[in-house]
Amino acid sequence: MEINAQCDAFPPAPLHRAAGERKHDKANESAARFPHLSIICVNWNSLEYLAECVTSLYEHTPRVPFEVIVVDNASPEGGLEQFAEQFPQVRLVRSEKNLGFAGANNLGFRHSFGRYILLLNPDTRIIGSAIDLMLEQLSSLPDAGIVGCTLLNTDLTVSTSSIQRFPTILNQLLTAESLRVRFPGLPLWNIAPLFAEQNGPIKVDVIPGACMMLKREVFERVGLLTEDYFMYAEDIDLNYKVSKLGLSSYYVGRAQIIHHGGKSSSRQKVSQWSTIMIHRAMVKYFRFSRGRLYAAGYRSAMGCSAVLRLMILAALYPFGDRQGIRWAMEKWHAILRWSVGLEQLEAGR
Repeated sequence: MEINAQCDAFPPAPLHRAAGERKHDKANESAARFPHLSIICVNWNSLEYLAECVTSLYEHTPRVPFEVIVVDNASPEGGLEQFAEQFPQVRLVRSEKNLGFAGANNLGFRHSFGRYILLLNPDTRIIGSAIDLMLEQLSSLPDAGIVGCTLLNTDLTVSTSSIQRFPTILNQLLTAESLRVRFPGLPLWNIAPLFAEQNGPIKVDVIPGACMMLKREVFERVGLLTEDYFMYAEDIDLNYKVSKLGLSSYYVGRAQIIHHGGKSSSRQKVSQWSTIMIHRAMVKYFRFSRGRLYAAGYRSAMGCSAVLRLMILAALYPFGDRQGIRWAMEKWHAILRWSVGLEQLEAGR
């Protein structure tokens, strides 16, 4: 089912079911009109992954009446017609322009009916009863604002981005994957819950945008996702706004999904596009949460860090992996240019 992004009247949501199956009993018709959960996926050149994601949703979530809403963010890649034929029960909303992650999810939300909302990246695949487990915790914990799960990399290792601390200048300067894995319990990032043998939900600062489940009323109370962010940090911002309501973000470790990670942004042809977009987004977040002075301090600190790292990389170049060092130098050179206002980048709007 396709919907123009500008339409005001929305048809009733179709009942979730396996592709090709048709069930017409009255109970199912009632559930179709009143889905318990609305799952929103934003597509930008990710149809191959999206098809796998949607298939896994219908395969592993038989107990919950849900609707799937796919917002196509003005993808230049073709194939939407074939996708619509393959999944006729999915509501497809086409945006005439690229609204960014926040704007497209908000658009999908306005076409949804569920009491609960799941914002789900298209490059994910559901494993087992992940959605049931998250929904159980979200509905039973009185202070639950956002619920998330364990994100697994393509090779099925645990992604350390499954949970995060709220950003500070210090943890942004010192965060490195090698340090996070070696010292998971360090307060700067505290990803220890990812490796703890606990069955219950754990309070964390940030559930990432790849898989965020929350109540409809909570999403409305915080004013949806902040559309000032074109891409990146809007999930951190949402967790922050939810925390200001006195609610908590919970990590449910037993729930697992595969997240292939960055498959849309990785197709950007602009050099270091994602790197600069991340840092621009962090400046916006710090302005909102901590003020302009703190945001300016973050920008300056990243510039100083870039200079130091470039010096170290230059010293290591004759002795190390030259290709890897060149890539790292390109990244930090882009950050240095951004920090002093020299990096000009089209945001892909």
